[in-house]
Amino acid sequence: MIEAAILIIFPFAMAFAGVSDLLSMTIQNRVSLILIVSFAILAPLTGMPWDLYGMHFVAGAAVLGVTFALFALGTMGGGDAKLMSATAIWLGWNLGLAEYLLTMSLLGGLLTVAILTYRNSHSAVVFTNHFEFMQRLARKDEGVPYGIALGLAGLLTFPASPMCQWVVDRLAHL
Repeated sequence: MIEAAILIIFPFAMAFAGVSDLLSMTIQNRVSLILIVSFAILAPLTGMPWDLYGMHFVAGAAVLGVTFALFALGTMGGGDAKLMSATAIWLGWNLGLAEYLLTMSLLGGLLTVAILTYRNSHSAVVFTNHFEFMQRLARKDEGVPYGIALGLAGLLTFPASPMCQWVVDRLAHL
């Protein structure tokens, strides 16, 4: 049961955040809250040592500190900052977090270039008539739905996380 929860909650939250940000330009607070609460409950059930458990929350606090500053400067959305922090809690204070941040940065850069290219293309006119979210993406005064990059980076780096590795080890010994 714990294994299923770990393999469902994190990936679903990442996918939901990405799609939600694409369609509405918002990442709901409950996504980050679900990630934080579920980690807080599930991690001790895996037998994670308390010092390592605490370091996962240190990772979240460190990312929150940096992203809060970026939010205050107006360079990052609040939902993005909260999602990054909650994701950091799941990944922990290790190289997996660095891998997530690097992957997220690269994907975010590609996403930004793609959206800016779309905004300056003739196809933006064709697609905006059919879909409201495409109209929003075509507006030059709108931001970039960075939750797509956050979610995809989370999905790509999750398999190497301590929580996912615990599940893999458990399933390998069945």
